[in-house]
Amino acid sequence: MEHNPVGWFEIYVQDMDRARTFYETVFETKLEKLGSPGIEMWTFPMATDRSGCAGALVKAPGIESGGNSVMVYFSCADCAVEAGRVAKAGGKVRREKASIGEYGFIALALDSEGNLIGLHSRH
Repeated sequence: MEHNPVGWFEIYVQDMDRARTFYETVFETKLEKLGSPGIEMWTFPMATDRSGCAGALVKAPGIESGGNSVMVYFSCADCAVEAGRVAKAGGKVRREKASIGEYGFIALALDSEGNLIGLHSRH
């Protein structure tokens, strides 16, 4: 493989306004609407000259949120900071910041739509 294996992610939602508010609050960022026929998509900020992958929130007919087997880990300077914003944004922290040894730290949270997401930091 010539590059990192993940090139894009999508988080499916039922209530786009509620989900956008959750992610914009937790990560203190603004999502941008993408034109996509038949579905509603809002993308996280993208920087094509940096590592990592981009992705979007998606509301699509017939695709339910929550209960899926996909885990998306968001990179953070200190995952405890973002975890601290989860409840106020309408989610629930499932695992507070915890060491994963030489790989840093993670926290796990349910977003406003019931999707389990990960927060990762080196420190």
